[in-house]
Amino acid sequence: MEENMTKQRLTIRIGNSTLSFSAVDETAPAAVIATFEDATSPIIRFEPFVVKSGVSMAANLRNAFRQVELAQLPIAKVRVLIDSPVLMIPVELFEESKLPDLYRHSFPDSDQETVHYNVLPDLNAVAAFSVNKDLNTVIEDRFKNANIIAAISPVWRHLHQRSFTGVRNKLYGYFHEGRLDILSFQQHRFKFCNQYAVRHGHDAVYFLLYVWNQLALNAEHDELHLVGDLPEGEWLVEELKKYVSKVYVINPQADFNKAPATLIQGMPYDLMTLYVKGR
Repeated sequence: MEENMTKQRLTIRIGNSTLSFSAVDETAPAAVIATFEDATSPIIRFEPFVVKSGVSMAANLRNAFRQVELAQLPIAKVRVLIDSPVLMIPVELFEESKLPDLYRHSFPDSDQETVHYNVLPDLNAVAAFSVNKDLNTVIEDRFKNANIIAAISPVWRHLHQRSFTGVRNKLYGYFHEGRLDILSFQQHRFKFCNQYAVRHGHDAVYFLLYVWNQLALNAEHDELHLVGDLPEGEWLVEELKKYVSKVYVINPQADFNKAPATLIQGMPYDLMTLYVKGR
């Protein structure tokens, strides 16, 4: 198994209080792959690590390197998904030299963070995000050429392509780790992109309807699509339907044709999307 895995890319996903390791399993037999409707999608090995509260994420990652099986294998390439606040900048206004100051002005609590960015050519934007400096050092000490990306970037790409289906305007809400990303697209640009702290269904209703009204969407004609870990899911959908006629919950298994990644318990939607649709 190790011989095959050396050719694989290890993916580490780091959230506020979550940490996981994953990689494509090249050793899965063809008979197993053929049992899935989408037999072209890879079989994934997924190892979540139980994060200790009261301990820094940098220390948790060091511990994970010693304990997680996938971290012991000599993987050739590494990508690190970081779930942190994102500042979206139109590509024509992007200046790399000004990025740290601009990000810290937008997020004043990010003084002890290292600022990274990803260029999003499909959306004519640059996504700036941050990594705790100690955590960034642990990553760089372990992996010299790690590809660090915003965890939500595969979701942006997929939902952007999804927005071209049909003629109605669409608003998307992605729930993850107590946060809600609200997205809308217009041709090849973001029409709206922002993140909110959401602990309860009432918070989600407020923010979704606030953005809906801000964008002047039509309550009878346009669509609201939700995905991820919905708080109070059934209540949330019923409450939103009092104000918006077309409310849908995206089922990853149906959306991705029962790709193997969608059947893994506990795998975040952005990581599923990365494996099924790419970055």
